Amino acid sequence: MTDSDVSTPDIAPDLNGRTALVTGSATGLGRGLLLALADAGADVAVHYRTSHEEATEVAAEAREHSVEATIVQGDVTDPDSVDSMFDDAEASLGTVDVLVNNVGAFAPSHWEAIGWERWNLVLETNLNGTAICSQRALGPMRERGWGRIVNLGYASSEKGLVSPKNFPYFVAKAGVLMFTRMLAADTQDDGITVNAVSPYVVENSDEFPDDAPRGRWASYEDLAAPLLFFCSDAADYVSGENVEVDGGWLPEKV
Repeated sequence: MTDSDVSTPDIAPDLNGRTALVTGSATGLGRGLLLALADAGADVAVHYRTSHEEATEVAAEAREHSVEATIVQGDVTDPDSVDSMFDDAEASLGTVDVLVNNVGAFAPSHWEAIGWERWNLVLETNLNGTAICSQRALGPMRERGWGRIVNLGYASSEKGLVSPKNFPYFVAKAGVLMFTRMLAADTQDDGITVNAVSPYVVENSDEFPDDAPRGRWASYEDLAAPLLFFCSDAADYVSGENVEVDGGWLPEKV
């Protein structure tokens, strides 16, 4: 191979003609990620469970980027509800090319104090919801030979550098990262990539931690940058990866 055989890849995401569905995109981080996808040219499905008014507003904001937008309602822990959610998105926008599994439940609790109802809520929403939505998206992606799935993890949850007061959440997010790697292996011959983006503290967080790196929260733009790369054609050979968007955070103690 000579130098003339090597071309510089275009990593600027161009999602014109693609359709993206972001779970939990009526508010918060999901909203920010969905609008970034719309700005990159993707038609978007705004998912909500109860925030209908907010979802409608986000869809209107997405259309300002000269793309199509619709709203879809569903419970990500219920396979039948997820089927209906995808059916509605496909009826309005066509098949879903990009799925962002953003929905999550956070219920702080030490192991000794947690009840099974809370445990199940967190595991079902974060882990099962990611799996159910991914399964529904995969069939059409495999038929077309192209698809992007991006899951939301949590910084360092797979390394055990976490607080025991958030026991079920970190267990669930570690499961999401393992699911990401396994699904990437399962789809490696299908033209589909599966990756994860894992923040530490994001700008919509309830409280600012003392050990937040760089003296600030991660912005939605900080999270959108790796998301858009994972969704680009330039990342076609990148799958099963997890980008920690944590400013270099490493807790001194857990």
